[in-house]
Amino acid sequence: MKWRLQEGRGEAVYQIGVEDNGLLVGLAEEEMRASLKTLHRMAEKVGADITVLREREVDYDSDTPRKITEVLVRKVPDNQQFLDLRVAVLGNVDSGKSTLLGVLTQGELDNGRGRARLNLFRHLHEIQSGRTSSISFEILGFNSKGEVVNYSDSRTAEEICESSSKMITFIDLAGHHKYLHTTIFGLTSYCPDCALLLVSANTGIGMSKVDLCAKTTVERTVRQLERVLKQPGCHKVPMLVTSEDDAVTAAQQFAQSPNVTPIFTLSSVSGESLDLLKVFLNILPPLTNSKEQEELMQQLTEFQVDEIYTVPEVGTVVGGTLSSGICREGDQLVVGPTDDGCFLELRVCSIQRNRSACRVLRAGQAATLALGDFDRALLRKGMVMVSPEMNPIICSVFEAEIVLLFHATTFRRGFQVTVHVGNVRQTAVVEKIHAKDKLRTGEKAVVRFRFLKHPEYLKVGAKLLFREGVTKGIGHVTDVQAISAGEAQANMGF
Repeated sequence: MKWRLQEGRGEAVYQIGVEDNGLLVGLAEEEMRASLKTLHRMAEKVGADITVLREREVDYDSDTPRKITEVLVRKVPDNQQFLDLRVAVLGNVDSGKSTLLGVLTQGELDNGRGRARLNLFRHLHEIQSGRTSSISFEILGFNSKGEVVNYSDSRTAEEICESSSKMITFIDLAGHHKYLHTTIFGLTSYCPDCALLLVSANTGIGMSKVDLCAKTTVERTVRQLERVLKQPGCHKVPMLVTSEDDAVTAAQQFAQSPNVTPIFTLSSVSGESLDLLKVFLNILPPLTNSKEQEELMQQLTEFQVDEIYTVPEVGTVVGGTLSSGICREGDQLVVGPTDDGCFLELRVCSIQRNRSACRVLRAGQAATLALGDFDRALLRKGMVMVSPEMNPIICSVFEAEIVLLFHATTFRRGFQVTVHVGNVRQTAVVEKIHAKDKLRTGEKAVVRFRFLKHPEYLKVGAKLLFREGVTKGIGHVTDVQAISAGEAQANMGF
């Protein structure tokens, strides 16, 4: 059990009544009671809790009824406060993203006019227009028994963190095309484990706002969605979740295969299927294994700067994700590159995760770091904070193998695009297309880009997305042309 919990990053599902070869033999009632008692004792020994997910009878050559029971065993690893899963919430404008998150995290249904989303908005114009323009984070906790822990009992964020053994962090992204750059930044920089896509059932293919539609309309739009998911460009396996049993199966299969796509038909007003979504999120295991995280933790510290704040009596605070290594209070790091290609020394004064204090940050975790009196004007989004011994490489010119997803005419040398690589977002110009003069929609090539404003910290192999108007493309970095701080000043005209 210890090994399985370690492999599953604190979670494991046991199937009682299934033989090692997968044969569903089931157990009689007395045998099942004894097996569950043994599992309880095992869990107590390692400090874990168990929750029965589902039971079902099996047809077996026996006169007595026999059952199979699936049990979730959960133990928060000793070096963590809670299990963590990041979910990006996407969808077109007015599809109900913020309203759904308001209902899930506040514990109260919506009134049909957007009351549930008001607590999520960060700006006055968002409240007035009802449209999200920035990236916000909301938390939904589950305790060791799988029960929801949210703000419904007037809890604070700190109390939710303390009471939860598993935490879902929702990244609420803007849906309006005017804020597309903000949405892409949220997807590329905040490293979500998975995405929740909402499309309103009353305006097209859908899964939210089903209270506004007749049953036949919902069924028709679900069939449309299934058709889209099965198309050659997607190659997904749609799975409509209509029962708790479906939700358990969907969570297990989603973790095993990237092609499985669960579909929930939800309403934030009537509450339809919200419990099924909660069951799914509670059981959904971490999508990276312990070995991968251990390897990342052995590397030198690298923290991506995604947000910058000034907090009274605290000073400058940065938010982001620790890409590799371990970060502790009091660590001495360097941050950069600045506009002239330099890295500046700083000290981490304190760390917070999900609005509660944290002494140690590990690879893959998101947090905010207080930097004391460090000058905020010297920081910008897209910087990295790294160990001084890393000797970070910066570049103004890099090459990437790309696929041009869409371009109205031909993609040529001299074309300018906005490039997104992790938390880096900057305009770059196409300097060269290797072995070709131009590119058309759907074509591949290795392209050399040059940043126009300042050098950036890039790594070979990093995923890349670029856009300009309707032009869109994806790829990965294949080469970076390292430069020194002096060369950066010369290249950028300092």
